[in-house]
Amino acid sequence: MEERLPRRVAAVRGLTRRFGDRTVLDELDLDVHAGEFIALLGRSGSGKSTLLRALAGLDRDVEGGLEVTGTVAVAFQEPRLVPWKRVEANVALGLAAPDAAARARRALEEVELTGRAGAWPLTLSGGEAQRASLARALVREPELLLLDEPFSALDALTRITVHRLVLRLWAAHRPAVLLVTHDVDEALVLADRVLVLDGGRIAHEAAISAGRPRHRDHPELVALRARLLTALGVGPEGHPVPDRPLTAEAGR
Repeated sequence: MEERLPRRVAAVRGLTRRFGDRTVLDELDLDVHAGEFIALLGRSGSGKSTLLRALAGLDRDVEGGLEVTGTVAVAFQEPRLVPWKRVEANVALGLAAPDAAARARRALEEVELTGRAGAWPLTLSGGEAQRASLARALVREPELLLLDEPFSALDALTRITVHRLVLRLWAAHRPAVLLVTHDVDEALVLADRVLVLDGGRIAHEAAISAGRPRHRDHPELVALRARLLTALGVGPEGHPVPDRPLTAEAGR
């Protein structure tokens, strides 16, 4: 019997985006299914963030078919917290529900930021600000969570902590996640499926079956890392891989 995939939360068909004479997305096709975690890799200027903005409804100057069902939430590289509102008010911002404040408090508890609910955004550390941004996205209970390089500005130790937090939140809520990243190792530790965007289209796709927590010397990840680096034009097949553990684990 043919295995049925989970329902689609996003379907992209022939998506094209041009900026003047430059074509950034070129008749791109993509399906995103409920509950899956996708990492999108590509060189700078390959159109990763352009695709994410189109899925978020922030860029409507696109051609082709684009259908997204359910609620969408976005967390950007910069947390984009409103500086004149306290953290709890930022999390509840734009949430039209009678229990908005209670939901914001629950979201802050999930990201371990309850003690900073009354703080001003400018007093937060980088990791705290990014956790507040995640809480603001998750409080809307999205079916599709879009993450645009949200960890790139964090130091290495904070990034490990936030990786673990994101996996725990994803395991608890199970939105579909599309993560834009430049970091191959980040893609390998977080995602179920990795896509490489090149020439405005999905040039390479790989599923990851390794369980979590993941270790870099796992044979599947060693081979996949080499293939992804090759697809990104970084090195040839068989690129040497240092023997060290990956840094995130799934929530339980």
